[in-house]
Amino acid sequence: MAVDITSVLNQWNTIGVFSYVLPFLLIFAVTYGILSKIKVFEDNNAVNAIIAVAVGLLALQLDFVSTFFMEIFPRFGMGLAVLLVFVILFGFFLNDQTDKQKWKDYAWIGIVIAVAVILWSVSAWQWGGDNFGIGYWLETNFWALVIGVLIVVAIYFITKKSATPGKP
Repeated sequence: MAVDITSVLNQWNTIGVFSYVLPFLLIFAVTYGILSKIKVFEDNNAVNAIIAVAVGLLALQLDFVSTFFMEIFPRFGMGLAVLLVFVILFGFFLNDQTDKQKWKDYAWIGIVIAVAVILWSVSAWQWGGDNFGIGYWLETNFWALVIGVLIVVAIYFITKKSATPGKP
C-alpha cells in the first residue's frame, strides 16, 4: 500500500496535530524563549519550562487558539508569498552592491504590503470563537478604526516633519 503525503496530513489532522500539538509547541516555544530572554527567574530553566507548559496547555483549553491559528497562518503564508514575489520582481532591478540603498529607499512599500495583509487577514476573519463580543464590535467598527488609525499616523508624520530643530 502506497502512502502519500495527503493521507499522512489527513491522519495528523484527524488525531489533532494541527489543532493541538503544533499550537501548543508554538505557544510553549515563544513563552519559554521570552522567559529565558528576560531572565525573570535568573537561569532557572525548570521554572521557565513549567510556566511555558502551563501557558501552552491553558491556551488550548478552549478552541479559540486553534481557530485563530487556523485563520491567521494560511493568510500569513499567502502574505509571505506576495512579499516574496515582490522581492523577486524588485531584485530584477538591482544589479550591484550600491543598489542596496534602493532597498532602504523603498522600505515603505514593504510596510504598506505588510499592513495591507494584516488588514485583509483581520477583516476576513470569521469571529465565531469570540465569547466576549469583542469580535462583533470589531467587525462592525473595523473600517472606522482603520481610518482613525490612518488619521493618527498622518498627524504624527505631519507634525514630525514640521518640527525641525531650531524652528517653531
